Amino acid sequence: MNQEHQEQSPLVDIIIPTHNRAHLIEMAVRSALEQTWWNRLVTVVDDGSQDETKRVLAPYFERADFNYIRLSQNLGTAGAKNAGLLFTNGAAVTFHDSDDIPHRDKVLRQVRVITRTGLQADDCLNWGLIGKQPGAGIDVDAVLSRHELILPDGRQIEIARELSLLDDVFPNLQMGAEVPGDWTHINSGLFRHDLFARLGGFEDCIEEDREFRNRFILDGAVIWMIRAPLMTKIEHADSLTQSAESDYDSARRKEDRQLVWAKVEEWRRNGQVEPVSLDLPTLAIDFVSNPTALNLRSIPMTERTRKIAQDLLEKYDCPPAVPTQEAAE
Repeated sequence: MNQEHQEQSPLVDIIIPTHNRAHLIEMAVRSALEQTWWNRLVTVVDDGSQDETKRVLAPYFERADFNYIRLSQNLGTAGAKNAGLLFTNGAAVTFHDSDDIPHRDKVLRQVRVITRTGLQADDCLNWGLIGKQPGAGIDVDAVLSRHELILPDGRQIEIARELSLLDDVFPNLQMGAEVPGDWTHINSGLFRHDLFARLGGFEDCIEEDREFRNRFILDGAVIWMIRAPLMTKIEHADSLTQSAESDYDSARRKEDRQLVWAKVEEWRRNGQVEPVSLDLPTLAIDFVSNPTALNLRSIPMTERTRKIAQDLLEKYDCPPAVPTQEAAE
């Protein structure tokens, strides 16, 4: 495949982290595999589930466009996402939750935006603020969209507040939210690989998507918003945003928000955005359904994580790893 074709028809990694959701995961996987974008790999990262997740997904194990990776122990949502990033290497990445139902053309529409050519930095905007010259060519780094949220009480709400992307930088612009969670969703966006190569993976906290969002916005990533709902998110009693242990008013989430806000304050002081290197010292894998799909992404990581990852690739007789960016322990 020539370079131009690769750029216009990029391999998209659809990464689905899951934990003890055997009753939901099959629908999420089926809707990901039914995407109309053809060049994709759906990877489920089973974060040490103790239920029937593996059995439920077994019918998909022979598919070349599917991979099931079962972690030996629970790493948490951020750890599972980082493991998914580590062992995939597509040109673009999107994350779906195990209770997400993407519209069939979601990835197709996102790909058509992220591969657009001929875009220029309009000189009526202050592009110099993020180091770009007016009139210069620009690439789209991330494609976001609206989504529908179905709450446990049956309410269905379209989330369309784009100003929510800046809630940690400009809280004074955030009035008007109708329900907790009325934020433009980051998790199901489509991101260029280059974004992760530059900024690393997810911070180890339950506000991991929020922290990553801040990092790529403050770093000057070019974001395109599709003003249509391309994902239906179905909240359940055990969803992180519904459980008393991790909902928006929980002590755990409040503590993690302080970590997120501290990073924004640091950016205000020095204008710098630091990458988050993958650090998975306890990473181990019990099972891989499609070892030939494993690849090592070029992304900032610690030396110990690189060593663990390469040992796992050798265990599953995978191709030689690509060069990776290392960080201090």
